[in-house]
Amino acid sequence: MRPDYTRIRAIAYDIDGVMTDGGIFCDSSGDLLRTYDAKDSFSVRMARMQGYPVGIITGGESRSITSRAESCGIDPEDVYLKSANKLKDFKKFCERHSLSPDEVMYFGDDLPDVPVLEACGIGVAPCDACAEAKEAADVVSKFPGGKGCVRSAIEAALKSRGLWRLDIEEYERKY
Repeated sequence: MRPDYTRIRAIAYDIDGVMTDGGIFCDSSGDLLRTYDAKDSFSVRMARMQGYPVGIITGGESRSITSRAESCGIDPEDVYLKSANKLKDFKKFCERHSLSPDEVMYFGDDLPDVPVLEACGIGVAPCDACAEAKEAADVVSKFPGGKGCVRSAIEAALKSRGLWRLDIEEYERKY
C-alpha cells in the first residue's frame, strides 16, 4: 500500500547511513567529515522553501553536520546532535513546530531510529538499513543511504501536494 504523503508537514532524518553512505573521515583537526549526495540535499532545500520544518536527529556530533544543515536552510534549533534518545528529540521537534508525530516523515537506518520510525507518520529506511529499521519503516527505499533515499521520498511528499516546483528567484535569495 502506498503511503499517504499528503498528510506530511515536516521532515526529520538521521545523518549517518541516511543522508550519507555511513562512511566517516577524520580530518587533522579531529572533525568528522561525511560525503552527502547533492540531490538529497537539494530536496531538503526544496522542502524548506515550501515551508516544511526540517530536523536532524543524529547520534553524531561534528561541525560538518551543522555546516551542512545551515547550507540546506535548517534552523540550528532543529539540529539534535549526540542524540542518545531519538524518540525524545523527535517529540521535542514536533512540539517546537506544533506538529503531531503523524505529520512528520522520518528517515532512519539503524536500531536507535526504530522508535521514531514507528512513531512518525511515514517512516522511511534506505534499502541498506538494518533489518529492524526496515521492518519498522512504512517505506523501504529502493535507494541506499546517501544515494537518493532522502530525495525520492521528499520529492514524493512534495509532489503529492503539488509543491515540487522551483522558484529560481527565491532559491537564489536563500541559497
